[in-house]
Amino acid sequence: MRKQLQRAISRQLQIQIIYLDRSGRTTMRRLRPLEIAGDRLKAYCFTRRAPRVFLIDNILALQPLADRHAG
Repeated sequence: MRKQLQRAISRQLQIQIIYLDRSGRTTMRRLRPLEIAGDRLKAYCFTRRAPRVFLIDNILALQPLADRHAG
């Protein structure tokens, strides 16, 4: 998971994640990952339109989104 996140950061890619929140609910978020800090991911969340911090262990699935500039 960290390797995929680091790749998205270095390539400035948007990703979509399925995340387990504090209440035990799963949410789907579209992010631009910015930095890995210890066990956390700092990212801009397009869903909430604000910077957010996510526990990496609570990211259940990750999918890179298609580059809007490609082809």
